Amino acid sequence: MKIAVIKPSLFGERSRDALNPLLFAILKPLTPANVELLFYDENIEELPESLSCNAAAVTIDTFTARRGYILAQRLRAKGIKVIMGGCHATFCPEEVLRYADAVAIGEAEDTWGQIVADLCAGQLKPVYKSQNNADMSQIEYDYSVFKGKRYNPLGFVQFSRGCKFRCDFCSIHAFYGDSIRTRPAELVADSIRNTPQKLLFFSDDNLFASKEQTDALLKAVKPLKKRWVCQISMDAAQDKELLLRMAQSGCIMVIVGFESLNRENLKLMGKSANLKSDYRSAINNIHSAGIMIYATFVIGYDADTKETAAQLVKFAAEHSFAVANFNPLIPTPGTRLYERLKSENRLLFDTWWNDPEYKYGDTAFVPKGMKPEELAEACKAARFEFYSPRCIFKRLRGANSRGLFRLFIYLLVNFVSRSEIHHKQGRRLGE
Repeated sequence: MKIAVIKPSLFGERSRDALNPLLFAILKPLTPANVELLFYDENIEELPESLSCNAAAVTIDTFTARRGYILAQRLRAKGIKVIMGGCHATFCPEEVLRYADAVAIGEAEDTWGQIVADLCAGQLKPVYKSQNNADMSQIEYDYSVFKGKRYNPLGFVQFSRGCKFRCDFCSIHAFYGDSIRTRPAELVADSIRNTPQKLLFFSDDNLFASKEQTDALLKAVKPLKKRWVCQISMDAAQDKELLLRMAQSGCIMVIVGFESLNRENLKLMGKSANLKSDYRSAINNIHSAGIMIYATFVIGYDADTKETAAQLVKFAAEHSFAVANFNPLIPTPGTRLYERLKSENRLLFDTWWNDPEYKYGDTAFVPKGMKPEELAEACKAARFEFYSPRCIFKRLRGANSRGLFRLFIYLLVNFVSRSEIHHKQGRRLGE
């Protein structure tokens, strides 16, 4: 039995910002030795014209769903069984079953073994649903699956699953539920020792499940002399001592969801930690610890206007953020935002992710403070301005990018982001 595990790309071609999918490393140890797995990631390689396999497992998020469906139809036409999983498959299983033979809902740890067994027995079921309660201390990661694949020089590790917040536009809580599960710090350290890259990224949606667990993690990571990046919430950005311990253990950059400068927007988003925080003190705390900031903003909430994006770019540049995303508000399945906009009859597409008319960067709903096309244009202009060579070099001095390694990372991320933004804007998904 041969199974191809496929990660589609946005447009069916390679991208310069590809990151190694942790799912590949998770599936390998879950698979019996008599079953061969073939791993393909369209973000770094072309799929063979003729796949030699009995079945294909295709993992999709909402932005890659249309490309995944295109691939699934081609594979099934050749007699290959297709199983689809991932966050989009979890939230839209009925839609997925129009294109696949089976759908995997939720996590892989308690479904993959049964899927493989049923495939081997010729008894594939249409739906496999996880309990989403995998014991994090029992999960194995086989990083050898990435050997020979040309990803960016960034290793992936995982400490926890789930998030203590439930933001309006985010589907993490809907996917994982109320619980936050963590791996023992010593097991995380073992994973890091087996990761050859000098720079690591914690894939956690929020690294800080609890202060006690985080302290144990930082102590375990510090002796390994690796540099790393993670996502933190605004409450962590207020803790000066924590930030210093992070820097001492190797942290060089944090991803922080500023999202908006408008309190009414933050209330609508459910960003309680942001409402309680002073952004300027948070920025000073992070920079004082010697850590670079990767900021994210969401544009299009009810209090935003067509001037908001430009204001956010000014704010991000003035505070020398090393990286920033200026994301148009996107209603994705599984979020409270999607259900709210749907109930208010404000969606412009029934399923924007699978609509041939939808293009990357388009607005998928009717904003209150501007026209849909004004939101799309404002976000595009913000991205182009922030990643202009002039702005990149202007931010360089204050971005904590001192030292050759940090300077390299800063310039690499900025110019790769600039290239990908210009390349993706205005293109139809899946094509």
